[in-house]
Amino acid sequence: MFDLVLVCEKAKKASKSLLSLTEEKKKEALIVVAKALRDNAERLINENAKDIKLAKEKGATLAFIDRLTLNQKVIEGMAVGIEQVAQLNSPLNKVTYSYLNKEQDISIEKITVPFGVVGIIYESRPNVTADAFALCFKTSNAVILKGGSDSLLSNVSIVNVIKNALNSVGVDENVITVIEDTSRETTSRFMKMNKYVDLLIPRGGASLIRSAVENSTIPIIETGTGNCHIFVDESADIIKTAEVVFNAKTQRYSVCNACESLVIHSNILEKSLPKIAEKLKEKQVVIRADSKAMEVINDYPYLELATEEDFYTEYGSAIISVKTVDSLDEAIEHINEHSTKHSESIMTENEKNAEKFMIEIDSSSVYHNASTRFSDGFVFGLGAEIGISTQKLHARGPMGLNALVTEKYLIKGNGSVRK
Repeated sequence: MFDLVLVCEKAKKASKSLLSLTEEKKKEALIVVAKALRDNAERLINENAKDIKLAKEKGATLAFIDRLTLNQKVIEGMAVGIEQVAQLNSPLNKVTYSYLNKEQDISIEKITVPFGVVGIIYESRPNVTADAFALCFKTSNAVILKGGSDSLLSNVSIVNVIKNALNSVGVDENVITVIEDTSRETTSRFMKMNKYVDLLIPRGGASLIRSAVENSTIPIIETGTGNCHIFVDESADIIKTAEVVFNAKTQRYSVCNACESLVIHSNILEKSLPKIAEKLKEKQVVIRADSKAMEVINDYPYLELATEEDFYTEYGSAIISVKTVDSLDEAIEHINEHSTKHSESIMTENEKNAEKFMIEIDSSSVYHNASTRFSDGFVFGLGAEIGISTQKLHARGPMGLNALVTEKYLIKGNGSVRK
């Protein structure tokens, strides 16, 4: 029987060993790991092919296969991401607050420290395995990974390569662990390992996030699904808008920062929507539109009438919803009601409208005249990304190293007693 407690105990012990590693040693280890991933690319691709074969036999969608696939480009990206993290400045041991209480004869500092053990539950994205390791290792956190059954062989192979690389430089291999038991029972038990695990980060679909929020006894950072919106204001540049919508929707369907919902001001609907539809037609994108929008593009070959549920939906495929509004205020209200608090954008040449939108939209990343596809740790200069937080406590938006540290107070006295 799989011994989850033993796995967690080893990770907890390994997290203590990380506290004594110098930044130079961690940098060395990360560079060795990156090289090991490149050197073992063929092996990783072969194991991943077995996962893909099983997924296809189960009828997995193209978007799912896209998320699951490891190839030379993906593995190179993993290695480069680890090397980038190795070069980043450490967020540890930074003084965030200091105070000298002369009356009590004590000095007080607050510094950044690791959480200890970070648990990550994720679905069908093997590249997350390497990214999560790099960020946790750089911040002196041990990591326990719980991937989905569909990517098990890929995840185990990546972790084994990382463990071997760590052993070669004298680092405790238990700073990274993958849970090979993919049963729901083990996942549920893992969510309650708060004696050993200090922070839990779920990454995946709505059901996984909801399960973690409802069942975990470990503090969590909630990473949300991505029902991302683009609002076409009445003063939008139509050519610019069509290109941005096309990029945000079609560059990659399966990612959480893809645009799923288009909101258009009624005053520009007849001018803008045909141009947008003309671009989306190149990729045979289905448009699920409200009745006003349908009238404007009634000859579009992939047109369907939207339901209210469509405006809440993250499709992850070649589908986009279209909602018509009569004002900026109505657009903001609609987006705040239907979004998952991930990423939203306004296309407008009116600076006041842009400012109002960016202030009043309650999402973790808000854009002006830009694609939502930029919501990414690499683009934001964070190195590899642990996820995109849609909550408001501790971390929000793309999460890099700074999201994986907490704080503690250090108080120094001289035989001081409270007066």
